[in-house]
Amino acid sequence: MVSRLSLPGVVFSIFLISSCFPCQAQLSSNFYDSTCPNALATIRTAIRRAVSSERRMAASLIRLHFHDCFVQGCDASIMLDNSPSIDSEKFSFVNTNSIRGFEVIDGAKAQVESICPGVVSCADIAAVAARDASVAVGGPSWTVRLGRRDSTKASRSLADSNIPRATNSFSELIDMFSRKGLSERDMVALSGSHSIGQARCVTFRARIHDNSSDIDAGFASTRRRSCPSTSGDGNNNLAPLDLVTPNCLDNNYFRNLIQRRGLLQSDQVLFSGQSTDSIVTEYSRNPSLF
Repeated sequence: MVSRLSLPGVVFSIFLISSCFPCQAQLSSNFYDSTCPNALATIRTAIRRAVSSERRMAASLIRLHFHDCFVQGCDASIMLDNSPSIDSEKFSFVNTNSIRGFEVIDGAKAQVESICPGVVSCADIAAVAARDASVAVGGPSWTVRLGRRDSTKASRSLADSNIPRATNSFSELIDMFSRKGLSERDMVALSGSHSIGQARCVTFRARIHDNSSDIDAGFASTRRRSCPSTSGDGNNNLAPLDLVTPNCLDNNYFRNLIQRRGLLQSDQVLFSGQSTDSIVTEYSRNPSLF
């Protein structure tokens, strides 16, 4: 297990995701120091409790924040439900039956509201929750800049067009991340969060059953046991993204790619004779560099 402060690459990339997309407020690490001094401690306790209850929740909270930031910036638009004026992002193709952790953010928000009503935004809570979830599974900590405003609108169409999918090609991923001002290295580092969490059979079925795909035969055989080839059969069966240390945020993800054991196509394309091969190799050899 790597130390909590040994992943500057992924920290920097998550920091970019959390801080550099358009927002309506000046961000500051001490934004709530006078208005709600116990906000961060309250959120941290809620997240620790949620991850302790279900280890998988750490990956879900990091992913929720990532998906929020890729649509309109990190503004908690992903938290909005359907209404006459809102087409909820929760029900976009890439999010429905996939994004989890809404109740954890809602719970943390309720606890913060009980001590500081109307002060701390859901957008900030989601950003802090991603950091605290990382720490809870042995990953890095970082300073979260605060002061985001919550969105009053959502866009299901932008969620479908902006958020990366498990089947995206290398060029598609490059384009999606580039549009957010993120480099190839940022993309690889952020993808490293797939060191934890699980994926549904429907997202990797084609990869493990296609004999022409770039996948380790033994790995594919193991994954077929819980993911039948028939479409619709076992769609929601889960498999860990990393078989070795599925609940620890470390650099095994990159080692898996080199061994052709990336579960998702969008992961394996990062090590497939492309310009990111060298970055994957760097991170696989040097946990402190990652």
